[in-house]
Amino acid sequence: MYQFPKHLYADIRIEDVYQTAITVENGDLRQNKTTRETGAFLRIWDGKRWYYSATTDLDHVQEALDGLARLAEPNPEILRDPVVKRFEVNRDCCLRFTQRDVRQETNEKKMAMLQSYVPLVQQIPEITDWKACYMDTHTEKWFYSSLGADLQFDYQRASVALSFTVMAGDAPQPDQVHTYQPDLDSLEGQQKELAREIAEILDYARRAVPVEPGVYTCVLAPNVAGVFAHESFGHKSESDFMIGSETMKKEWALGTKVGSDMLNIVDTGIPEGSGYVPYDDEGTKAKSTYLIHNGVLTGRLHSASTAAALDEGVTGNARAINFAFEPIVRMTSTYIAGGKESFQSLLAPVALGVYIADFRHGSGMSTFTIAPSRAYMIRDGKLAEPVRVSVITGNVMRTLHEIDGLSKDAQICSMSTGGCGKMEQWPLRVAFGGPYVRVRNIQVQ
Repeated sequence: MYQFPKHLYADIRIEDVYQTAITVENGDLRQNKTTRETGAFLRIWDGKRWYYSATTDLDHVQEALDGLARLAEPNPEILRDPVVKRFEVNRDCCLRFTQRDVRQETNEKKMAMLQSYVPLVQQIPEITDWKACYMDTHTEKWFYSSLGADLQFDYQRASVALSFTVMAGDAPQPDQVHTYQPDLDSLEGQQKELAREIAEILDYARRAVPVEPGVYTCVLAPNVAGVFAHESFGHKSESDFMIGSETMKKEWALGTKVGSDMLNIVDTGIPEGSGYVPYDDEGTKAKSTYLIHNGVLTGRLHSASTAAALDEGVTGNARAINFAFEPIVRMTSTYIAGGKESFQSLLAPVALGVYIADFRHGSGMSTFTIAPSRAYMIRDGKLAEPVRVSVITGNVMRTLHEIDGLSKDAQICSMSTGGCGKMEQWPLRVAFGGPYVRVRNIQVQ
């Protein structure tokens, strides 16, 4: 299809991105927009440096590739280059969404779906300043390389998000509920679950009192455990942070004990959801990578370049937000694996603690910070009154050792809005999750 230059490594990534966004705000239609954009990202590696180009002119991709090749220095030994030797040569057509393609659905059907969710917020007196959003995305990619890779694959989502302010209790409370589904028809019937979540938020807003600041044992809900894993440890596992730093290489040597014996953290692009990546943007097939196994550092996330620099294998984590950007090392679905307990058995030994039921945002590298949206006291092994918590925080490496209880099943939570940010590439689709996690000595404010 394309003529690749001799004595150089080259690859071409083509993307066709379709998106719909409909917004109703306080009863008024604010947005109803469908966009479609197609473009290509080209790379050449000569063994010394990368050469990049992005274009929306798909009729002249060959000319763009030839132009890049003229900038590079031909290398007859390119196939022996440690970066090139790590590229997988996959040939596959993996189109999972052909029979449920959101591109084939009418705008009227999408609008009707959104309107079916509006009464959940419109009819509640305590809810003000509400916004209802329908969003869908279908992305189809093609990947070709000078080594012979030939891939075609897709991913898709349809979602509804309801954001609002609750005027109850003694302070306004902003909040949001959402549902992430693989196609439009799967959004049908999710209203009951969102109505249940909204009822919990209303009850919380009416009754919540300020928490007494202190150090507590906390139980984290699966989505909160997931954002903890993502922010506090996932980013540390992106190996481009280590390149050029002998100190980090020593501190983060594989085999180092970094957490509780029961702790396992995994990154994988295999499960369907917002972290689904069947192949990364270098053509590497999705894998499951144990970052921590039984408390020991056993893996990290790689592109071909970082894998070569650290003499390790690729993991399927070279990702770009779109065809205008080069792939860099990014997470996919990052989660804490399940343990042996039930939610109730996690609560049982806690005389005084805090259950973090949901979160607004999180951040962290050496120190993690999570801002809860809902929290409840734990008293004598049972959930008690709702409390308002500004943040929970702690030292990442100490906290990993403080985990002393995990429920059986891990949940992977998809994101309907937002995404992960790194350098100038934001937002990137990711997912995160875990079981219910009990962790000691968390600073609660």
